[in-house]
Amino acid sequence: MEPGGLEWLLVPMQQLVSWGAAGAMVFGGVVPYIPQYRDIRRTQNAEGFSTYVCLVLLVANILRILFWFGRHFESPLLWQSIIMIITMLLMLKLCTEVRVSNELNIKRRSFAAADSKDEEIKAPPKRSYLDFDLNYFWHWSKFTDYVQCVLTFTGVTGYITYLWLDSSLFVETLGFLAVFTEAMLGVPQLYRNYQNRSTEGMSIKMVLMWTSGDTFKTVYFILNQAPFQFSICGLLQVFVDIAILLQVYLYSYYPQKPVSHTAHPASTKAL
Repeated sequence: MEPGGLEWLLVPMQQLVSWGAAGAMVFGGVVPYIPQYRDIRRTQNAEGFSTYVCLVLLVANILRILFWFGRHFESPLLWQSIIMIITMLLMLKLCTEVRVSNELNIKRRSFAAADSKDEEIKAPPKRSYLDFDLNYFWHWSKFTDYVQCVLTFTGVTGYITYLWLDSSLFVETLGFLAVFTEAMLGVPQLYRNYQNRSTEGMSIKMVLMWTSGDTFKTVYFILNQAPFQFSICGLLQVFVDIAILLQVYLYSYYPQKPVSHTAHPASTKAL
């Protein structure tokens, strides 16, 4: 058979592999959150999932999209960021609804100033309505408050990026911040587990998918001689994933404290 005889088969196969890789890149990042989303929806308990994971991914992917305006990278990576932002907003919506339904404290917290007189009657304010206190940040009672915060962050960083878009130093720094922020993805969950002395309510499947995905991504960076900061941040992600898996082992076989199984988990423990 002539060398060119198989070209009619190889070319479409290569195209399919390319499309498959692009699809995996776009949607692969959201797969780990599907079992976690289903677990929260089924149990109506968001206690084991740190919503700060959503914050980290929202910031990282917003910065990555802004970085694209300074240096156009591959389209699948751009779409990956867009899909991830949508996914994290859906996770936040579910977690907020579940937490508020189980909330024992009638005080409602908001990102912006509250103007509901009914809330004032129920719980007279002891401080300003603006909940920028670190103890209450990212622990609001309505999903719309999270949306307002995300839009505010996007608007401020977008305006700064517009002003400094001609600076290569700023663009490269922006790209590094996006990668480094994503490398901190597992840290909120790591701290949540340490705070609770338990991994109950956390999806083990999600962490295993994190670990396999981050390991594959890091190996890819190293083999393809990606920029140094990409490899370092990838290794950092893998180490954090392994630390969470160690927590699963330690808290399962050597429990640090009795785990509460009450119908209304204490929302004050949530980050």
